[in-house]
Amino acid sequence: MTRMHPMKPCLSMLSLLLGAALTIAMPQASAQTSGASGLSSIPDRRPGEFNGHISEYFKDSERDFPLNPTPPAGAPNVILILLDDVGFGATSTFGGPVATPALDKLAARGLRYTQWHTTALCAPTRAAILTGQNHHEAGFGGIPEVATGFPGYNGILPDTSVTVGQILRDNGYNTAWFGKNHNTPDYETSQAGPFRQWPNAMGFEYFYGFIGGDTNQWAPALTENTRPVEPPADDPDYHLTTDLADRAISWIRNQQSTAPNKPFFVYFAPGATHAPHHAPKAWIDRFKGQFDQGWNAVSRETFERMREQGIIPASARHNPLPGEVTDWDALEADRKKVYARMMEVYAGFLAHTDHEIGRMLDAVEDLGAADDTLVIYAVGDNGASAEGGFTGTLNEIAADFNSYRPDVVADAMGRLDEIGGPTTYNHYPVGWAMAMNSPMRLAKRQASHFGGTRNGLVIAWPGHIDDEGALRTQFHHAVDITPTILQATGIQAPRTANGIEQKPMAGVSMAYTFDAAGKDAPSRRTTQYFEIGGTRAIYDNGWIAATTHGLLPWSDEASEFDFENDPWELYDLSQDFTEFEDVARQHPEKLAELKAKFMDEARKRQVLPLNDQNAALFNARVAGRPAGPVEGLDTLTYYPGMVRLPEGSAPDVKNRSYTLTADIEIPAGGANGILVTQGGLFSGWALMLQDSRPAFVYNWMQEDFTTISGDPLPPGKHTVAFDFTYDGGGLGKGGTGVLTVDGRQVAQQRIERTVPNRFSLDETMDVGQDTGTAVSPDYRVPNAFTGTLEKVVVELK
Repeated sequence: MTRMHPMKPCLSMLSLLLGAALTIAMPQASAQTSGASGLSSIPDRRPGEFNGHISEYFKDSERDFPLNPTPPAGAPNVILILLDDVGFGATSTFGGPVATPALDKLAARGLRYTQWHTTALCAPTRAAILTGQNHHEAGFGGIPEVATGFPGYNGILPDTSVTVGQILRDNGYNTAWFGKNHNTPDYETSQAGPFRQWPNAMGFEYFYGFIGGDTNQWAPALTENTRPVEPPADDPDYHLTTDLADRAISWIRNQQSTAPNKPFFVYFAPGATHAPHHAPKAWIDRFKGQFDQGWNAVSRETFERMREQGIIPASARHNPLPGEVTDWDALEADRKKVYARMMEVYAGFLAHTDHEIGRMLDAVEDLGAADDTLVIYAVGDNGASAEGGFTGTLNEIAADFNSYRPDVVADAMGRLDEIGGPTTYNHYPVGWAMAMNSPMRLAKRQASHFGGTRNGLVIAWPGHIDDEGALRTQFHHAVDITPTILQATGIQAPRTANGIEQKPMAGVSMAYTFDAAGKDAPSRRTTQYFEIGGTRAIYDNGWIAATTHGLLPWSDEASEFDFENDPWELYDLSQDFTEFEDVARQHPEKLAELKAKFMDEARKRQVLPLNDQNAALFNARVAGRPAGPVEGLDTLTYYPGMVRLPEGSAPDVKNRSYTLTADIEIPAGGANGILVTQGGLFSGWALMLQDSRPAFVYNWMQEDFTTISGDPLPPGKHTVAFDFTYDGGGLGKGGTGVLTVDGRQVAQQRIERTVPNRFSLDETMDVGQDTGTAVSPDYRVPNAFTGTLEKVVVELK
C-alpha cells in the first residue's frame, strides 16, 4: 500500500484533473514541423468558432459548446525522469558499480544512448530540457544563485521560449512536476513571488517539491504549488525521494481515475543524487565492503565492463584518475575506511532512488497504462560532482557554497554511522566523482570535457521501439528532449505563446533513432557548443575542441589564464570515444576552425560575455543581483508566522553590520523558543530565549558555535536586541556581537568568522519558530516561542 505522509496545507489533486476526454491510440511518428498537429498559438482554452445558431428565442436556437483543446488521437502519456549529479559510469545500466534494476528493466524494453550530453551544471541543463533551447538562450548560463545582469545569465526564462509543460498542457494534457525546480530566480522564491517563473506558471498544473538547488532529504524545504508545506517532524522513516514517489503515484492514479482517456505528462526530478547524500541506513548497508578496492580499481573495473558490454567501443581508452587524486593504495587505513563509507552512502542513495522510481513505473504498469506511456529517463543533469573536495565533506554548504573544504577524516572516523543521516550534509571525495565518471575526464562544472557533460539516457516506448534493449551512439544533447516529446505526441511547437512569437527550438528530435534502421543513422545533431563558468567546448561533425580555462572541478581558485590566451585541446571522436588523445598539434587548422565556430555559436546563442568569477557570484552584492522583495530597503519588520523565507529573498546579513530587535512579552513561569532565525544545522544564526535567557547563536559551518547570552528575564514586556558590528576587509570576516535587553547591554562577544556566501540553498528565515533543521543542537525544531512575540525588526547597515 502506498504510504502518504500527512502534509498541510494540501490542495485537492482532483480539482486539477478536469478536462476533455479522448480515445487513446498510438500516433504515427511525424516530424515536429511537418505533419504534426496541435495548436499553433497557445493558450487557446476554447478553440474553434461558434457553429450553432442564435435566434431570438431559445427554442429556435441551436447550441454549440466550445471544447477544450485535445491532443492528437493516440498521443501517449509522457514521463520524464531527471536525476541529479550522476556520472556516466555510476549505474549498472551503463556498466557502473551501483545496481539500478528499475533503469535496467526500462533499458531492456527501450534504448540506451551512450552519447547524450548535458551542460555540466544542474539548472542550465534543466532549462535546456524544458525549453528545447540552449541554456544561455534560456537565460541559464549558470545557476540562479550566481545570475548576472546579461541575457544569457540572468536566470530568467524568456517569454519567447515556453516550456514543454505549457505546450502539452495547452494541447490537452494534464501536467505535474515532482521534485527539484532550480529554474526560478533566487530573489523570486518567497511567498511574495512573483510566481511567473514557478512550476505552475511554467505549464505544470500541479507541483510538489523544492524550489532551490538542493535540499535536506530528511527535512526538506517543501512547496506544494506555491505554498510551503512541512514534512512530518516525528517520522523517523521519512525520506524525500519516497515522499516524491508516493505523491507522483497518487497523482497519476487520480488522473487516470478522473480522466482515463486524457494523457498525462509527469516530470519527476528528485534531489538525488545531488549532495547531501542522504539515504536510509538499510540501503547504505547493502553496499558494505563493495568499494574497499578503492577509486582507481572501481574506475578501471567500470571501464572494462563497458567494453565487455559494448557500451563503449573496443578501441576506447581509459582515462586514469587525475594526478591530484591520491592513489588509493597510498592512503592510510583510516582514510580508506572513511572514503569507502562515503561511497557506500552514495551508492545507497542512488540505488534507493532507482527503487523509488521503479515503484512509480510499476504503478503505471499496474494501472494498465505502461503500453501507452513514453518514458525518458535522463541519468543525470551533469557528471558526478567533485565539489566535496579531496577528503569529502560532512557539510556540503561549507564546501560547495563557501569554498571551505577542510580535511574531515579525523572527525568522520568518529561519526561513520552518521554519514548519510540527519546530522550530516555529506558529499564524497573527488576520487569517487572521477570513478563515477569513468572512463571520461573531469567532472561536474567542467563543460570542456565529457566527465562534466556525458550522461546516460534511456528511452522506452512500447510499440514504437522495435530494437528493444539496443544501444544508440548518435551525438545528442539536453536540448533534444522537448523536440523528441513533441514529435512522439504529434504536437507542433507553437508559433506564438501567450501572444508572443516563439523562437524556433535549438533542439532536434531523436525519434529517428527509435526503429532498427535508426541504429546506424547519422546523428542529426551535427554541432553543439558547451560553456559553463569559462570552461568551453565545441562539437562539430565528430570533432570536439575544448578548453578548461585553467579551472578544475574540485577548486574555486581563479584561473591564471585570460580568455584570449586559453590553451585548447582537440579530439577526433570517431577514433577517440573518451577524449584520451589530444591531437591539437597534428591538426592546427581544424582546431582554429572549431575555435572560430565556438565564437560564432557564442555570439548567436547569448553566451557572451564570458565570465569566470564563479564562486564569488554567490554573493548577490558582488554579482549585482536584485534583492527581490527587500530591494532598496535597510529596515524590515516581520511578524510571527513568517516562515520559510528563502535566503535569496531575505535581508542579507552577510559581510555587513546589522541589528535584530524583538519586542516580546514573557508570561509567568518564563518562556523559551525562537524569536528569529536563518539557516540551520549546517550554517546559520538564531536569536532566541533559552529558559528565559536571551541568547544569540552563530553557527559557522557546523564547526564553530558562538553563543552570546544574558541572565533570565522576568515576566513582562521586553525589547531584546542583537547588534553585530562587522570588521570589514573582505568576505567572511569576523565582528563583535552585543546583546541588549530594554536598551541595556547584557553580553558582548567576538564572532571570529562569519559565513561569506550562503547559509544554505534550502534552509530559510523564520520568525517565532524554526523550520527545517535547528541552528544549534541545544534545541529541536520547531522550538516555537512560548511567550508573546509582537514583531522582529531587521536593520541592515
